[in-house]
Amino acid sequence: MSSRNARFQQWEALLGNRSKRQRRGELLVQGVRPITMAVEHGWQIRELLHDDSCRLSGWARRTLDTVRAEKIAVSRELMHELGGKADTVPELLAVVALAEDDLRRIPVGPAMYVVVFDRPTSPGNIGTLIRSADAFGASGVIVTGHAADVYDPKAVRASIGALFALPVVRVPTHQTVLSWVADIRADGIDLGIVGADEHGDRNAADHDFTRPTVTVIGNETSGISAGWRTACDQLVRIPMVGSASSLNAASAATVVLYESARQRAGDARTAPLILCRADGGHP
Repeated sequence: MSSRNARFQQWEALLGNRSKRQRRGELLVQGVRPITMAVEHGWQIRELLHDDSCRLSGWARRTLDTVRAEKIAVSRELMHELGGKADTVPELLAVVALAEDDLRRIPVGPAMYVVVFDRPTSPGNIGTLIRSADAFGASGVIVTGHAADVYDPKAVRASIGALFALPVVRVPTHQTVLSWVADIRADGIDLGIVGADEHGDRNAADHDFTRPTVTVIGNETSGISAGWRTACDQLVRIPMVGSASSLNAASAATVVLYESARQRAGDARTAPLILCRADGGHP
């Protein structure tokens, strides 16, 4: 393909138009690691676009040879337009089907640890939080309320492919999550809900994260919503030290995720991490 025809315009729309991503049920994935992770974790690859003017790497050739998808040769110029970087041309891009927004994708059990991101406005923060959640062993991420798009290219890039390794589910309201939590509790799992908040009753390091837990991270500007605040069994804070005055929401989530992983590993040699509170009411 060498012309900006209707099909090219569809790919272009997947990068910049949230409603068209949702309507088509697919996204355009850029980058070696995100594409690799989508393939390794069994996401449905619908199309593979490849540069028709260069010798492909072993990785690109293996992907084209082994993945069941429509393969389309695209001109270097058009690949550059779709690649998202001014100084490089991708050798491969993938059109991938969106995952179902179903809380049943998140594994349930006595070791579960789930992060809720309530009404985030920044795709980059969503991707960064997903990356941290994956790195520190979370069971899944839930994005609630009116929020930036989990499948925005900025979120996908910031996740460095973790979006495809970890169940990430979007739900319209916190009540949907609370109903899910109630069902889990009814099955005998004592699932607690902990909110990260600058006015928390105790330091995060003093809370027991070894039990099954849902940790709620609030909006970057206004913090945890009133509904979530009421639903939380406990509010925890990150103590402030030093001259720094704030962290953003994804950074605050990373601190709490680290503390949870530290406790779950049972490693008393690792000191609790103490940082400043985040913007907009985060610890």
